[in-house]
Amino acid sequence: MTGAATNYKTNFLETCIDGGVLTFGTFKLKSGRVSPYFFNAGLLHRADLLQSTSAAYAHTIRGSAGEKALEFDVLFGPAYKGIPLAVATVAELARLDPGRFGRVSYAFDRKEAKDHGERGRVVGCPLQGRRVLVVDDVITAGTAVRQAIDVIEREGGRLVGVVVSVDRMERMPPPPDGDESAPGPSAIGQIRKQYGVPVLSILTLDDIMDELGKLGAEEDMRRLAEYRAKYRADD
Repeated sequence: MTGAATNYKTNFLETCIDGGVLTFGTFKLKSGRVSPYFFNAGLLHRADLLQSTSAAYAHTIRGSAGEKALEFDVLFGPAYKGIPLAVATVAELARLDPGRFGRVSYAFDRKEAKDHGERGRVVGCPLQGRRVLVVDDVITAGTAVRQAIDVIEREGGRLVGVVVSVDRMERMPPPPDGDESAPGPSAIGQIRKQYGVPVLSILTLDDIMDELGKLGAEEDMRRLAEYRAKYRADD
């Protein structure tokens, strides 16, 4: 295995921190939780950032390519953040292993179906009868991924897995009248259970904390450890 393959997690993490994609501070999430870190995939627009990202996705996929469940024909990127991830990762997979991935395709969905020209909801490879692997940034509540899966199934494709950049490792927020401290699964755990497919991540919260430990960022480490202890999922 090459150095690039063995170090892709570290390279990706360092690139995200240096590029301001992964930041530390105080961030209020849609769930209402106050997080000490935030991952903004919308900032992965610069060439070097996208190159590091596509390499990390490709190595994550390739490293699990021996699993039958991850034999796939199409990488599907949910609109909008998943679109460049799917396109760049397909190109990187073909570069890394043209014999295995040289003819893999990509596809993505439109937010609204087009009613003229080629029409339809999906751009790129038709999904009918094909094995589809979803690539996205972060699964928080799982809503976007479920919408993508609905599109795939409606188009006649077969979901074989999901790959994301970061696994926050935290349980799903409770309903409005629920107990925030009650144990529960993560969004990733729910997707695995509901659809019976693997959900892989480039990084986990544990990986992020390990890197902060190497950097000596003690205050950020302390806040992340408290957050992890408070919200960690039981899956």
